Amino acid sequence: MIFPEDFVWGAATASYQIEGAAKEDGRGQSIWDTFSHTPGKVAGGDTGDVACDHYHRHADDVRLMRELRLAAYRFSVSWPRVLPEGQGRVNPKGLAFYDKLVDELLNAEISPYVTLYHWDLPQALEDRGGWTSRDTAHRFAEYAQIVHERLGDRVSHWTTLNEPWVAAYLGYGNGVHAPGRRDPAAAMRAAHHLLLGHGLAARALREAGARSLMLVVNSAPVLTPAQVNDPEATPGEADAAAAHRIHALLTRQFLDPAVHGSYPAEVLDAAARNGGLGHVQDGDLELINAPIDQIGINYYNPCVVEASPGEPADAAWPGSEGVRFATADAPTTAMGWPIVPDGLSRLLARLSRDYPRVGLMVTENGAAFDDVVQDGRVRDRDRVAYLRGHLREVHRAIEAGADLRGYLVWSLLDNFEWAEGYRRRFGIVHVDYPTQARTPKDSALWYRDVIGRNRL
Repeated sequence: MIFPEDFVWGAATASYQIEGAAKEDGRGQSIWDTFSHTPGKVAGGDTGDVACDHYHRHADDVRLMRELRLAAYRFSVSWPRVLPEGQGRVNPKGLAFYDKLVDELLNAEISPYVTLYHWDLPQALEDRGGWTSRDTAHRFAEYAQIVHERLGDRVSHWTTLNEPWVAAYLGYGNGVHAPGRRDPAAAMRAAHHLLLGHGLAARALREAGARSLMLVVNSAPVLTPAQVNDPEATPGEADAAAAHRIHALLTRQFLDPAVHGSYPAEVLDAAARNGGLGHVQDGDLELINAPIDQIGINYYNPCVVEASPGEPADAAWPGSEGVRFATADAPTTAMGWPIVPDGLSRLLARLSRDYPRVGLMVTENGAAFDDVVQDGRVRDRDRVAYLRGHLREVHRAIEAGADLRGYLVWSLLDNFEWAEGYRRRFGIVHVDYPTQARTPKDSALWYRDVIGRNRL
């Protein structure tokens, strides 16, 4: 299975998950600092205060990336490291860190893919309403301009938001992520303001000369239980309607406004029944509909649903009344997520049909397993099998005509896995947290060889 000559191979991380140095060099507090220090919010009471200490070890980590032959590294900028209060005063030491990281990457012949928002909203902005406030979208655009002004002469690839569904609905809907609010109306306002922030930032970046813009979503094929293992299965009318509605709430809610300039009817209906549509102002959709060059896809597992009359809406899914979220009949990762590789090719085919003029990139794909170091080696056969299975589906999608331009494994390093703390390991490189020693797992060496051959 040979991949296109210009196919981009890489890995991804996020600032709060790896950087540490939470109180150093003028960094402000983020909502994840507050959330992780709140008892009972994160497994084991873990925080990102130190994480992988990437802030101090970035040069060594870039050397490791080069040894693994990565051509691209997707990382996020910490908004409170650059703007401690979220606006106004710029922290020069924060910008200097990313300035140096970009230079190190380029010297290692690794393309930097910069994500501006991977969930670490400055706490000062959350105190003024966070993403439920329209003003936060404008502050985000200003922050994007500041970062681009410093890095734009060397960075070609820019992502505005990572997984706005998660930021809105796990952060403001069911409260399992920062800032921990539980209010469906607030979640729907947050989702719209995140999109507005994307549109404002995308326009500002484009005007400043950014060449490649991307919006990253956590998407998945929405399937009935029978469809998980039988793509040809035909669901009943009620189940098909349930899947159609959940696909609108998960994926089309964000990509339709960004690419087509309109919300799906299902999203408008859900918003109308959860706080109303007063937060959607005239001209918003035109602002959100700023041209993007690529859609980033974070895929881990399918979303499995079936009709269930009388079922109340899930707290993370306003508008999901009458839908039951089911499990897939498949092996699972340490997160309990079903392993369904062909869900990725099914998803890529759907996105190619729905958004044909926009390129695609797999910006996250990977798995957590219970890895252990034995004799200086991590024999993570399950992860190698997971990655091989998903890369076969990536190749299948390309052969079927998908404009898929690259694959970034999640994650380069074991790291702070949000509400799961440090007990879940997604990295292809093992991190011993007490010593910060890095050990490339068998999956890293396997991935290095795939990149070198450009084939499976």
